[in-house]
Amino acid sequence: MSLIDTHVHFDSNRFDHDRDTIYQRAKANGIDMMIVPAISRAQWPGVTTVARNYPGVFACYGLHPMFTREHTTTDLTLLEEKISQNPCVAIGECGLDGSSDQAAMNQQLFYFSAQLQIARDYNLPVIVHARAAVEAVILELRKNGPDKGVVHSYNGSLQQAHRLIDLGYYLSFGGPITYNRASKLHTLIRQLPLDRIMIETDAPDQVGSAHYGNRNEPCYLPEVLTAVANLRNENEVTIARASNRNACELFGLPDI
Repeated sequence: MSLIDTHVHFDSNRFDHDRDTIYQRAKANGIDMMIVPAISRAQWPGVTTVARNYPGVFACYGLHPMFTREHTTTDLTLLEEKISQNPCVAIGECGLDGSSDQAAMNQQLFYFSAQLQIARDYNLPVIVHARAAVEAVILELRKNGPDKGVVHSYNGSLQQAHRLIDLGYYLSFGGPITYNRASKLHTLIRQLPLDRIMIETDAPDQVGSAHYGNRNEPCYLPEVLTAVANLRNENEVTIARASNRNACELFGLPDI
């Protein structure tokens, strides 16, 4: 069964010493495609490199809200240059993070809004980070967003989820849903329409319960698939096909 990891930082330096092995383990576990978002301009070359060197790996370029101190306004011009000169399936990872103070949030809003404009200009979807900031993200998407994208590692309310879906967005889930304590996420998974759900690992971060304390890897994606299938009382093949179909439609990927 083929799978698409819709959010994995395969360029991370935590994979530098064994990236080939990580890739082979992923392939052996059915992961045939990976979507790799960037977090800062400094990481764009690494994302380009893994997309060129590993079949089925697709690059995205963006400026992550947690790293606004690293970003400059020049980066926005360079972002446009990057996506015009290199294959790119989305703008991201961009968004807002509510764990920051208001001054940082103002900076985040500036870069988020600018990246949404770039996404519209280049007809690209966005990969959105919305930790503790789902409401603010919805408001910004409603004002400035393109009509296509995904909120990764979604952890908002059901009502907010439906508002995002109405705006044309998908919701992606990863390792956190494998924990027994994640009752809110479990309820969401059961109630959301399957044609708006995707699965991810966010590796090397957000490892699932079976590997708690260890580095996350894309080869663990089948465990997320199993968790979604069990929560919805549906066949794993049904879930996999839906997530793959959603990812292919959003990112313009070849059929899997």
